Amino acid sequence: MFSAVLAGPRVTVHLIRRLFASVLEAAETVPRIATALDEVRATLRHVERLLAYVAEELPELADQLDRIRARVDGLEEHTREPAGHE
Repeated sequence: MFSAVLAGPRVTVHLIRRLFASVLEAAETVPRIATALDEVRATLRHVERLLAYVAEELPELADQLDRIRARVDGLEEHTREPAGHE
């Protein structure tokens, strides 16, 4: 009977120890979470800069593609014309 009386406090002490260990483990992860968040923020800033660069360069790339397309079309017409004259 005496062991049954002590079982309650033993279980309580065990639960408190587990709770304390869990709290310490959670506290240890906070700096890692903060570091990971800083890395995510830095990555997002980098992606934002890359997107701004791409947005600035897209019109120029579109113009270059149009000029290349026009030159290719001109070359195609030029190669067809001599064949049509013969």
